[in-house]
Amino acid sequence: MNDWHSWAAIVVFVGAYALIISEKIHRVAVALGGAGLMLAIGATDDVSAFYSEHSGVDWNVIFLLMGMMTIVGVLKKTGMFEYLAIWAVKRARAKPFRVMAMLVVITAVASALLDNVTTVLLIAPVTLLVCERLALPAAPFLIAEVMASNIGGTATLVGDPPNIIIASRAGLTFNDFVVHLAPLAAVLVVVLLALCRVMFRASFVYDEDRAVEIMALEEREAIRDPRLLVQGLVVLALVVAGFVLHPVLHYEPSIVALLGAGLLVAVSAVDTHDVLAEVEWPTLAFFAGLFIMIGGLIDTGVVSEVSRRLADAIGGNELGGSMTLLGGSAVLSGIVDNIPYVATMAPITADLVKDMGAAGDAQHVLWWALALGADLGGNATAIGASANVVVLGIAERSRQPISFWQFTKYGLIVTGTTVGISLLYVWLRYFVLA
Repeated sequence: MNDWHSWAAIVVFVGAYALIISEKIHRVAVALGGAGLMLAIGATDDVSAFYSEHSGVDWNVIFLLMGMMTIVGVLKKTGMFEYLAIWAVKRARAKPFRVMAMLVVITAVASALLDNVTTVLLIAPVTLLVCERLALPAAPFLIAEVMASNIGGTATLVGDPPNIIIASRAGLTFNDFVVHLAPLAAVLVVVLLALCRVMFRASFVYDEDRAVEIMALEEREAIRDPRLLVQGLVVLALVVAGFVLHPVLHYEPSIVALLGAGLLVAVSAVDTHDVLAEVEWPTLAFFAGLFIMIGGLIDTGVVSEVSRRLADAIGGNELGGSMTLLGGSAVLSGIVDNIPYVATMAPITADLVKDMGAAGDAQHVLWWALALGADLGGNATAIGASANVVVLGIAERSRQPISFWQFTKYGLIVTGTTVGISLLYVWLRYFVLA
């Protein structure tokens, strides 16, 4: 890290992050401008930025988003989201907190089976319509759902991309994640609901007149195109099956999403231009710029230097190492995307596990610490996880923008609480009760 490129890359990244936080310049402009500067100073180059698996644009994320946004765009035309919104409100008796609790639980469970980005893409339109019907601010509901998606995604191998990286490097199975992390994730969802009840209490305003109106609605009347709905649901079911069967089919989620989007557009009578207009292109551009900026930090050795120093701090102390890795990963994943962070930390963690020579469940404790820190740390800031960025884009497009600090002030509370409970869980399960 003695090379001037490293320090220049840090200055560019910190400057861009500060501008995103300040919101004086739109985050897409900042991300693309920062990416351009990383290329201009030589922190990265075109080959690394566009073709490198480790430090370039993660095209799997980009095309997964594009494919799922296309499918959601088609489903919007059927009236399905209006149907679900009315159904959810009626089941919750139009009580705002009950509605939030229902949406949070659905989001968390779905995120354990799908990836968290796909889940929020499907849940967010329903949420916006629910809030419109009940005359409630959408921001608290969307923020709660994003956090639920990141917590729920922790539970399984397929729930969050970092888990896939960890499973591959550590030789862990789907069942390993369910046994070790799913019970904690379930507890954390309950904790999240309790926090939401307090954090967003001012938003839970019950409007009896609106409640009566909604309870009188017939949700089936919201369906505008039954034939297109059947086509869309069949394709969506195939896509979900493709996600779940990833260990068997070996198709990346991005491939499955693109195949599903292409099939749905081909078999339906929708206007392609109208469907593509539903894609959140600014969000995709933001991700591309962010990936290139982080790639500059990776290529200049900044990320690996941070990771090595974290490894040095851990040393051979298994308990201290687990606590440090979990807490440190949570902090770093709130600042940089957790996918390149985990990709960088995975080989270092593997060396630590080997050096400690642990056996049984103890040999995996560092991997669980890394997964929990990386997954839960994404809730800390508005750009800490992919799902966060996607929902901010959807909210902005719906003219109900969520600011960086509006998200982050709640995110820090939730992250601090869930990471604290996770530290206690790791200590009790692997060191006290082992």
